[in-house]
Formats: sequence, C-alpha cells, structure tokens
Amino acid sequence: MNILREFDRNGERWLLLIFYVMLVATMAVEVLRREIFSYSSIWGEEIVRYSFIYLAWIGAAAAVKERAHIRIDVIMHYLGPKLKALLYVFGDLVMFGVAIIAVYWSFEAVLVSAKFGSVTDGLRISKVWFLMAVPLGFALMIWRLLQSLRHDIHSLRTGQPVFEGDKLFD
Repeated sequence: MNILREFDRNGERWLLLIFYVMLVATMAVEVLRREIFSYSSIWGEEIVRYSFIYLAWIGAAAAVKERAHIRIDVIMHYLGPKLKALLYVFGDLVMFGVAIIAVYWSFEAVLVSAKFGSVTDGLRISKVWFLMAVPLGFALMIWRLLQSLRHDIHSLRTGQPVFEGDKLFD
C-alpha cells in the first residue's frame, strides 16, 4: 500500500522528471550530432516530440491535482467558503464531463491505430504507445478530479476552507 500511496502523492512528478530528462538528453545529443558530425537522426526528433507530448498531458493532470491550471480567481477572493467550494465542485464536474468525452474519443484513435498497425517513421514503433499519451493524461485528470471532488465535498460539509492551490501572483 505504501507504493500506491507514494505514487498517488508523487506519481506525476516522477513521470514528468523521466520524460523531461529523456527530452533534454536526446535533444542535447542531437544538437551535438548535428553541430559536430553534421548528421541528425529522425529517431531523436521523434523521441523529443513524443516526450514533449507525454510531458504536456501528464503535466495537465498534475495541474489539476495542485489546482495550478489557469483560472481567473479575482471573484473568488470575495466569496464565502461555501460558495467558493460550490464553484470549485461545479468546475470540477464540468471538467470531469469533458475528460470523460476526451478519454472516449482519444482512445478510439488509439484503437484505430492498433487495428491498422501504424508505426512511427523513425523509430518504427507502434504509434499506439505514443497516442496513449492523450487518454492516459485524461484518465489521470479524471482520477485527480475525483479526488478533488471528494475533498471539496468534505470541505463543503465541514465548513472548512477549500483547497485552492498555490497562487502564482499575490
């Protein structure tokens, strides 16, 4: 159970670190190859591209977890805790609906790619592995939204202040 708890606490951070290191290391190797040997590879560009895609979708889930996604919160400063919690619940429910639809349609693209056996140009690996970034990201968002809803409903019932995430500017 400790492994699951640790993954729940820091899973996105570790995944983001892995993909970021992969992106930076591959890009550095490719720049050196291009500048020193006047040669570049198509597989390096693909690794960077697909690492960036995974970074974006896992990062979106991390933003939902930390409530760090872009929002206009000027009005929220003037609301009481109950109304603020209700607005957060409403926003999470809307995003939950969008995420469910997105998982369905993005997973359909994965199934089509698997059916026809499409592969990447340079790596010659099934595109399914890379197309899975979108449904995986939205599935993580759904998980984090469910956790957020549970916390917000608990805050609403107990009258505690709702978790608002870190502020970018004060």
